[in-house]
Amino acid sequence: MAQREIGARPYRERSDDDRGGQRRRPMFRRKVCRFCADKTLRIDYKDIKTLSQFVTERGKMTPSRITGNCARHQRLLTTAIKRARSVAMLPFTTANN
Repeated sequence: MAQREIGARPYRERSDDDRGGQRRRPMFRRKVCRFCADKTLRIDYKDIKTLSQFVTERGKMTPSRITGNCARHQRLLTTAIKRARSVAMLPFTTANN
């Protein structure tokens, strides 16, 4: 076996199942943004029925990785939820005593 330099990576032979840098596709389907798919839906702080679908029971905003919203609509949704909270249309938290 030949000597190698210090810090050099060891030589690795390719096996049959080595893809050579190709990545596998994820096993799940990417969620589609509800607002991009249906152009008639609007994000409005007065629409409590729509906003409450993006808020958990405890009052937390659901992240976009869970809801599937795109970054643009997630920002608009966050702003609308905060506005609805400030005018007391949505609760900040649940009343657990």
